[in-house]
Amino acid sequence: MSGYSYVRKPQTKRPTVFEQNLTGVFIGLLLFLTSLFLLLGVLQFWFMGRVLPGISVSGLSLEGLTVDQAAQKIEQSMTFQQSGRFLLYDPMTQKSWKWTPAQLGITLDSQATARLALSVGRSNNPLINLQQQISTWVFKHDISPVMVFDERLAYARLLQIDEQVSQPVVNAGLVLNGLQVQQISPQTVRLVDLRATLDLIHSRSRIFVDAALPLAIVEEQPLVTDSSAQVAQVRDILSQPVSLAMPEGQADQNAAGSWTLNPAALAAMLRLNYITTDGKTSLELSVDHPTMLSFMTPLAPKIQQKKQNARFIFNDDTHQLELINHAVVGRSLDIEKSSTFVEQSILAGEHQITLPLEIDPPPIGDDKTAADLGITELIYKETSYYYGSPDERVQNIIAAAKSFHGYLLAPGETLSMADIMGDVSLDTGYAEALIISGGKTIKGVGGGVCQVSTTLFRAAFFSGFPIVERHPHAYRVGYYEYDQKGNSDPKYAGLDATVFVPQVDFKFKNDSSSWLLMETYINPSFSSLVWKFYGADDGRIVEWETSGPTDVVEHPKDLYRENPDLPEGEVKKIDYAADGADITVRRIVRKDGAVLDDDTFKTHYEPWQAVYEYGPGTEGMPPEDSATP
Repeated sequence: MSGYSYVRKPQTKRPTVFEQNLTGVFIGLLLFLTSLFLLLGVLQFWFMGRVLPGISVSGLSLEGLTVDQAAQKIEQSMTFQQSGRFLLYDPMTQKSWKWTPAQLGITLDSQATARLALSVGRSNNPLINLQQQISTWVFKHDISPVMVFDERLAYARLLQIDEQVSQPVVNAGLVLNGLQVQQISPQTVRLVDLRATLDLIHSRSRIFVDAALPLAIVEEQPLVTDSSAQVAQVRDILSQPVSLAMPEGQADQNAAGSWTLNPAALAAMLRLNYITTDGKTSLELSVDHPTMLSFMTPLAPKIQQKKQNARFIFNDDTHQLELINHAVVGRSLDIEKSSTFVEQSILAGEHQITLPLEIDPPPIGDDKTAADLGITELIYKETSYYYGSPDERVQNIIAAAKSFHGYLLAPGETLSMADIMGDVSLDTGYAEALIISGGKTIKGVGGGVCQVSTTLFRAAFFSGFPIVERHPHAYRVGYYEYDQKGNSDPKYAGLDATVFVPQVDFKFKNDSSSWLLMETYINPSFSSLVWKFYGADDGRIVEWETSGPTDVVEHPKDLYRENPDLPEGEVKKIDYAADGADITVRRIVRKDGAVLDDDTFKTHYEPWQAVYEYGPGTEGMPPEDSATP
């Protein structure tokens, strides 16, 4: 055998037809994509900073323009904001108003629109950019312009329309023309819905087309549709005057019997109110409360009447009470309550209205007896003398004493002279006489009343009743120390009491278990004032002592001064000399061996100077401020 070997060479497999076709497609696609990316790259480079192909705004092509170029083209080509027309109309009346978009605050922002066109196909996502760029190139891309809507301008235009279109709602009611009542018919309200109309304008502002837009109208029905009942009520109220009367038996000289509100005054007081309760509105007539208060307020003092007990005197023979003054029932007008009552009565159609008074009966009526009050006897009588008093002083003594005649003081009650006397004036029967005021003796209304307060003080003092308040005079007054014969008795010094209503008062308390009846009597023949206390003797005993005048200070020298109001030759004494002194009076009140009161009354009297006045030219007068010759 020979030495040769054979190696078999592998045979190459030839591709199939399908494989050949697939390879061709792949290569072709690769070449296409490469060409496309190459073209897009060239496009990106070529259109850098410019609007991509196929992009327009409302049909206006911006392809290849920079932002400024695009904005300028938009500004020049798109003039709808000035040339367009928006027609607003009222659907019911067909009344219309025409404005340009600019007049309604609609303007085109060309710069913002140009920037929007430039941004297409230039996002941060390459795939989205590729998709948008191919789409705009192949299919074109139209964008809406960027519009600015200034609602303030549109709102101002709509307000002008609202003034012409809107009708206020009118509820049923009434109006007074003098005394004539006119009924008001209800009326539906029509209002422009400003918000809805603004939204409609805004939605159409993006479309560059003239538009006719209906106004958004809101209608509201009146809440009250009938006022016939109130009209009839007012007519009835104004048909005749309204009279306000006192209750039967209450009218007297201090209060008028009735007061009248004429129809004109009533008309001025009436008010029509719309009241909403539980969501339902109704019409209600009322009377103006402040106006009624102003009418009622002046009536109160005319009606006011302080209650007063009946007044009696004690018959010493029969030991029974005899009526001298009828009891007075107290009454008052509560202004707030009575005003409300009158208002309600007027609205109810009443024309004769009785005022509701507050009635306050006194504790002591005309039918009280001595047994009812525990009065059995005279328990003390005090007498003072006022010899030489001028007529004016006597008049004041009589007026003051009269106010206490028949007065009843309840057990445990404190008497105030100022309260009982009330107004001391010329109108209440008092005259001008000498009084002590401000360190001087001068003329004043009520001079001499202290004769009464001094007498009462002594009656209470010697009866053993507690003295609550007592003020002595500034200096010793001769009237208060006279005895029955008109001589000065020093034992009475320090037992005076002054009253100057309302600043200075005298008070004492009835601490007994029975009522205390007072009687006062003036005897002009003896210039005397008698004060009697009637009650029940409870066995109390009064012991007292006086120091008499001590530390006496001689009065100053007499003073003479000229008075131009006096005629020549006339000399008048206007103040009286009195020595100063200190006096201490002690009182001990005992009952059943026990001490009820142990009082000390200390009185300091100033030395007082006599004063004389004389007319100019009077001879023999010493120099002013000198001693008597």
